[in-house]
Amino acid sequence: MSSYTTDQIRNVVLLSHGGAGKTSLAEAMLFTAGAIPRLGKVDDGSTVSDYDPDEVKRQISINLSLLHCEWKGNKVNLLDAPGYADFIGGVWAGMRVAEAAVVVVCASSGVEVGTEMVWRYAEESGLPRLIFINKMDRENADFHKVVEQVRSIFGNKCVPVQLPVGAHSSFEGVVDLIGLKYHTGAKGQEGDIPTSMEGDVAAARDRLAEAVAEIDDDLTLKYLEGEEITTEEILRVLGDGIKAGKIVPILAGSALQNVGMSRLLDALCGYMPSPREYGSVVATDMVTKEPVMLEADGSGPLCGLVFLTSADPYVGKLTHFRVYSGSIESNSQVWNPNKEQMERLGQLFVFQGKAQEAVPKVIAGDIGAVAKLAVTATGDTLCSKERPLSLRAIEFPEPIYSVAIRPKTKTDVDKLGTVLPRVTEEDPTLRVHRDPDTAETLLSGMGDTHVEVVVDRMQRKFGVGVTAETPKVPYKETIAMPSKAEYKHKKQTGGHGQYGHVCLALEPLARGEGFEFAEKVVGGAVPKNYIPAVEKGVMEGKQEGILARYPVVDVRVTLYDGSSHPVDSSEISFKIAASQALKKGLSDGQPTLLEPIVKLQVIVPEAFIGDIIGDLNTKRAKVLGMNPEGGNQVIEALVPLAEVQRYAIDLRSITQGRGTYKTEFSHYEEVPAHLTERVMAERAAEKERS
Repeated sequence: MSSYTTDQIRNVVLLSHGGAGKTSLAEAMLFTAGAIPRLGKVDDGSTVSDYDPDEVKRQISINLSLLHCEWKGNKVNLLDAPGYADFIGGVWAGMRVAEAAVVVVCASSGVEVGTEMVWRYAEESGLPRLIFINKMDRENADFHKVVEQVRSIFGNKCVPVQLPVGAHSSFEGVVDLIGLKYHTGAKGQEGDIPTSMEGDVAAARDRLAEAVAEIDDDLTLKYLEGEEITTEEILRVLGDGIKAGKIVPILAGSALQNVGMSRLLDALCGYMPSPREYGSVVATDMVTKEPVMLEADGSGPLCGLVFLTSADPYVGKLTHFRVYSGSIESNSQVWNPNKEQMERLGQLFVFQGKAQEAVPKVIAGDIGAVAKLAVTATGDTLCSKERPLSLRAIEFPEPIYSVAIRPKTKTDVDKLGTVLPRVTEEDPTLRVHRDPDTAETLLSGMGDTHVEVVVDRMQRKFGVGVTAETPKVPYKETIAMPSKAEYKHKKQTGGHGQYGHVCLALEPLARGEGFEFAEKVVGGAVPKNYIPAVEKGVMEGKQEGILARYPVVDVRVTLYDGSSHPVDSSEISFKIAASQALKKGLSDGQPTLLEPIVKLQVIVPEAFIGDIIGDLNTKRAKVLGMNPEGGNQVIEALVPLAEVQRYAIDLRSITQGRGTYKTEFSHYEEVPAHLTERVMAERAAEKERS
């Protein structure tokens, strides 16, 4: 591979709604630039970007793919991000290390839910971007209709710099509104503008000139005075305006027909900022704790960010990083300030999909990878020990959908403990934890498809088979009124018998106070050396209540009387007596089933408020209120956990994917009487199966 300077690098993330054609676009750009010898297709599973078996099988991008090509002396790093909302982690990682974004929009479908989401993320990140209207060869493709939709949703700063010639089967090429040239076919051959389009081209050129003039004072005067704005002036101001986010150019083409790719690559190299132009990044000096401004300079202090980790069953862990300052060389050492450990680097690589190419070093602004780092994870910084610097880690969204996973075989049980950490290291939007109340291992992700893919990957990559089920609800039991219970455990066998006699008082506590044991024995009715055995019997007995054998909470149990036998009493006798007395006391205290209540925060566009509240009412929710936030409404409610185990699927269906939510545990409440019987029956069936 040729060597490049920081000024010759462009890091571009491809964003869109799923199915708009990002992967096909990346493939066509690589082919046009000569980086690959043939044009692969998503339908055939032959693209460079979607190489994972799950991606081939589902025909969607699941992982963030790293690609690169050379165009007119520049190195273009393409980060093909997933379009499906469940794999949003790849979008966040790709946006963090890019200086520009291409937002891909389908010419027939127009702006979709995912397009709006990635646009919002790019806007919040301050990423310069361009819009590429893809699939101009599709039936019902309508460039002008999509442009109007784009401008109405994203603003008038979105301006066409090209016009397509034809559509559907008659799509032939594009007219460049800046150079006023017609580029036709896959090779972008120049020609004269078709006569039939001269009027449209003149009007579109005038709109472009007006948009450019609005962001430059000198050109504004010139435009108002009726003077013509030259191509050179448009190019100068357009580049600055794009980099400042004041203008977003709209281009058109067809990835499948490979039309418009050379003009897109020209735009990326001509309009989009290099790492040096994009500006400095803020790091923290780990010694002084002061912020440090880092320029994209190969001679500066070393500082790079790990943005992606992938687990390969044969090669081991692959760590992908972006260098912001200095350079990293093969077979060297770097300091990880997050883990406070030195990492030894082997051979460095750049990736083309799944193919690796060895490189001697990775300079400031570029992206590389290395295998088998010991402690480094996604979000960690790599620097020199002499100048320890730390970059802000990538803040990935919290998972919202959980399943309980169970190993299929004993072999799977043994492997699971080592595989789960590798899976979560590869995907920071995953969480794995064990629920102490239900004794289940919970796998949490961004949605049902996300979790399905992870389960498939565990089987395929690591040979671990698991089943995924809806998690159990951690119900609890308590009592509604005080009670007293007495139990005498008396058993006579050959030799010593068994004798333990206890009297317990049970009283309900306020919600959330837990379970307490106390003793108020007077006169040594129960010898002090047997009181720990009584407590142990009570504590073991509270693990299974008498309604549905769920743990007992919010009860104070007091040992107040009893009796012993000088020969037959023993610790085991008092433990049994205490356990049985507890059961009796629970039965007499109006046993009640409790369920966990979560605080639910739903963020949705205003148009969906009625549907959301209507759905929440069917879920026994108590709506607490609504607050506006960034053009959306935030609905807060208290809702039983049992009703929102699959809320990620319900919300996506109601809002067409526009809504998001988060939950946190709030408290326990009594289960309504009409539901208690059902819960008890389900619990009994579950105990029978186990």
